[in-house]
Amino acid sequence: MIVGVLVEIANKSVDKIFDYHVPSNMENDIKIGVRVSVPFGRMILEGFVLEFRDSSSVELKDIIDVVDSDIVLNQELLELGKTIKKKTLSPLISCYQVMLPKALKAKKGKDISIKYDTYYKINPNYDSSFSLNNTQKKIFDIVKEKELVLRKDLLSVSASSLQTLLKKKILLEEKKEHYRLQYQDGPSLKKELTADQKAVVSSVIQSSSQTFLLYGVTGSGKTEVYMEIIDYYLSLGKNSIVLVPEISLTPQMIERFQKRFGNQIAALHSGLSDGEKYDEWRRISRGEVSIVIGARSAIFAPLLNLGIIILDEEHSDSYKQSDANPRYHARDIAMIRAKTHHCSVLLGSATPSLESMARAQKGVYQLLELVNRVNGKQLPKVTIVDMNESFSKMKGHFSSELFESIQSCFQKKEQSILLLNRRGYASFVTCKNCGFTFKCPNCDITLTYHKSSNTLRCHYCGYGEKVYNECPKCHEKAFSNLGIGTQRIEEELKELLPNVRILRMDYDTTSKKGKHEEMIASFKNHEYDILLGTQMVAKGLDFANVTLVGVINADTSLNIPDFRSSENTFSLLSQVAGRSGRSAKEGRVIIQTFNPDHYAIKYAQKHDYLSFYQQEMDIRKRLKYPPYYYLCCIRISGKNASFIFQEALKIKNSLERNLKSVIILGPSNALVFKMNQIYRYQIILKFKKEDELYPIFSKIVDHYQFNRMIRIDIDFNPTQVL
Repeated sequence: MIVGVLVEIANKSVDKIFDYHVPSNMENDIKIGVRVSVPFGRMILEGFVLEFRDSSSVELKDIIDVVDSDIVLNQELLELGKTIKKKTLSPLISCYQVMLPKALKAKKGKDISIKYDTYYKINPNYDSSFSLNNTQKKIFDIVKEKELVLRKDLLSVSASSLQTLLKKKILLEEKKEHYRLQYQDGPSLKKELTADQKAVVSSVIQSSSQTFLLYGVTGSGKTEVYMEIIDYYLSLGKNSIVLVPEISLTPQMIERFQKRFGNQIAALHSGLSDGEKYDEWRRISRGEVSIVIGARSAIFAPLLNLGIIILDEEHSDSYKQSDANPRYHARDIAMIRAKTHHCSVLLGSATPSLESMARAQKGVYQLLELVNRVNGKQLPKVTIVDMNESFSKMKGHFSSELFESIQSCFQKKEQSILLLNRRGYASFVTCKNCGFTFKCPNCDITLTYHKSSNTLRCHYCGYGEKVYNECPKCHEKAFSNLGIGTQRIEEELKELLPNVRILRMDYDTTSKKGKHEEMIASFKNHEYDILLGTQMVAKGLDFANVTLVGVINADTSLNIPDFRSSENTFSLLSQVAGRSGRSAKEGRVIIQTFNPDHYAIKYAQKHDYLSFYQQEMDIRKRLKYPPYYYLCCIRISGKNASFIFQEALKIKNSLERNLKSVIILGPSNALVFKMNQIYRYQIILKFKKEDELYPIFSKIVDHYQFNRMIRIDIDFNPTQVL
């Protein structure tokens, strides 16, 4: 038997199938989609069996071992990987590895084991002549009554008596796999849907193999709609995938789904341990669950017979993998899988991306709307505070309007959410005497000050150093902290309101496993009065007692030099505003800004998505940006800045010779020009049809594949051009 194997090296030069001979004793274990270990040069590597061959033109080496007893990648995922390779110009093995938990990747998963529980049962052929003492008889009766009993339950009676029963073969030992995550059977709780919700559900279940855009205001009950649709497909024996963009949203979503569907659900997201992901993946691949909930990579869950794929908060750029190959968007993968399964895709958001709304307006997607909150209440009143006028009357970084509202909220035993989309204590530390600023030695960026650890940190490469009182350049003690982060706001709040309980939720405080769930639960239980955080507090969270939302600085995202900055600002403000007044109590939102007349902020104040959409679309059309044009970013990077720039010029010249109908910009410095000792240039292309680009891009990638001085990354439809 001869098989074609794709080895686990993500390198363009070995991105092909290699033939191996299968020893006769392994032939019964070989299947398409399993992993095998093979000799490769002087190395032993793992790889995927992708083909059976009748013959080979080369002298073959033997497969060393078959790694898996079950298929790791089914036929659908194998074909999906090939499509992703074609669309992203990535090595095929990278396209397969992104689908799998760590435990199923070569080397990385070797220390991740399956957990087992030990059970005992009565041996039907035991020697009944053996006389049992009282303790042994007690254990025997327990096992006889329950048929199968956990070891720990019997050890509590008597370890020695249990051992005797085993030695005499009166009891038999049986091991069963123990999943690290446990889901309780839910009570199948259902809420009565509104007429609007019922209309949306009806539209989706009556039309198969279609893409829907659900534009629903915050608090309109989109999650209940999702569950009702999923329930319908469950009745047909079909499975579902539900994606959420932020890990912080996953605990609440899982809690709601568990109450409705019990242990029919599985979770896949970065907050799980490697072992938990491995367990969940096997539960899914074995067909033990019907619903998968998770972040971006959950789109690859090996579910069969899909009925619906749902992307909640579909506008979020978290659905795009931008930092590694393959640079895919979960929405695109959903469309491909939906075509394979002949199922529908439902995209939901209170602030749909411009691309999705444009497709809905054109009829490519079917537009569905939920324009009212389920409780019948109006969206919260939004007040804009002009910081240009309020600066002299500030308490720290709080306007009098916001500070007094926080106080009032606390006095009424209600809760507040405060948003500042920048973590740390200060954006940078500078010397007032000579102007010296601490910068990362690896990246072209200033270091962020974290007061709790008295360190300066780079949020790109992780470099850190201690802060000293004396300037290393002029040796004066004249340091000043400029810019603000969540840590500094927390400190100010504690000084201004010493009795208020504050919970800070950002990357620094949620990096430990389980912290998201712990924080959300504690705030929901009113163990804290204020939830302060970055954008992770802006989306999807539902707290009945939150009546105030405050935005410390709305300009943080507005000032980013990216064509989506206005859209991202509008979306962020609209989403965080929607956290207020979600139950019986009235909600209020206060937004502090130095740009009160900016259209993104004004339309967010009015909860007017459609007017923002029209104005932003007009700007995009004039500037030839998506959705009127597609974008592609070619990033050229390496350690020698001069060499990289010269090669970038050559690439641009080649593109101009071969692509006459494409707008080509650059090469220019990336916003962060130097990152982790690597210099980065980029070329931006605007185009109408992407098919003509692939042959040219493939030639460029092939040309540089063996050149270690340069790296070429191609990102179709980037979420940010930085």
